[in-house]
Amino acid sequence: MRLEDYKQVFLNHLSEKIQVKEPKNLYEPILYILNLKGKRLRPILALMSCNLFGANVTKALDAALAIEMFHNFSLIHDDIMDAAPLRRGRATVHEKWTVNTGILSGDALLVWAKQLLESYDGEQYKSLNTLFTKTALEVCEGQQYDFDFETTFEVNVDQYIKMIRLKTAVLVAASLKFGAIIASASQKDSDHIYAYGLNLGIAFQLQDDYLDVYGDGDFGKQKAGDIIKNKKTFLFLKALELAKKHDKVLLLKLYSTKEDSDVKINTVIKLFNSYKIPELIEIEIQKYTVKAIQQINNLSIIESRKKVLENFAKELMERKI
Repeated sequence: MRLEDYKQVFLNHLSEKIQVKEPKNLYEPILYILNLKGKRLRPILALMSCNLFGANVTKALDAALAIEMFHNFSLIHDDIMDAAPLRRGRATVHEKWTVNTGILSGDALLVWAKQLLESYDGEQYKSLNTLFTKTALEVCEGQQYDFDFETTFEVNVDQYIKMIRLKTAVLVAASLKFGAIIASASQKDSDHIYAYGLNLGIAFQLQDDYLDVYGDGDFGKQKAGDIIKNKKTFLFLKALELAKKHDKVLLLKLYSTKEDSDVKINTVIKLFNSYKIPELIEIEIQKYTVKAIQQINNLSIIESRKKVLENFAKELMERKI
């Protein structure tokens, strides 16, 4: 199946399962965020993995929807914590409704996601539920690290990679492993597809950091939002690590203010460029993409299916997906 086919199958399932019901102020925000235009990366990965390991994609639909619901639960709460005005180019839930509505609708999404896993039986349910709860807790840990980083400059690149592994990459990895579990893949294959997703997820987030500053602004987010919000991304931390004393002082000063100005953004970008930070993050993105692709060679699936995973990794990093 083509990626677009997986996406359409998933969207059909989403529209069948998700309806607005009473109380509307709880369910309308859920429908709103689930219907915002997005890549549907995680549910597509669950369906694709299930298919590549030889099972019918329909078996993985509820698990894929559970992943998408959990992902959107985390986005609603993340947007509240970040006071983000936009999500995928549209108003965030807490902006369109209220913070309290966002919290409650997010909570309902989490519970609903757990409910969907009940459509699986026995050992399969146990494996899926164990992975789901482990992943959910790790995402919360990652979010806490991210929140903690906002109030300290005592953060290094390794700590940042750990944070994005927890906050972003583990859910990508779990999506792929969900598909493997549902297709009754071996433990070895399940572990390798998880490792593929983990490395790909780290590469994806690093690419997201790069595009926030150097992209064309067509990603539905506030342009240079990470600089405006003083986010300690790889770009900032690597610049801080390499900067000469006077540049380091300037960078710390800029990231100590909540100023939303072109002067701040342009000064930070100029500092990034002077220390070749765009080139360094591209090397890091490539490193984790290669690590992901290396895991594919260990899978006991035919070469043409391995090629699907390899092409997916490359196209994702080129933002062709």
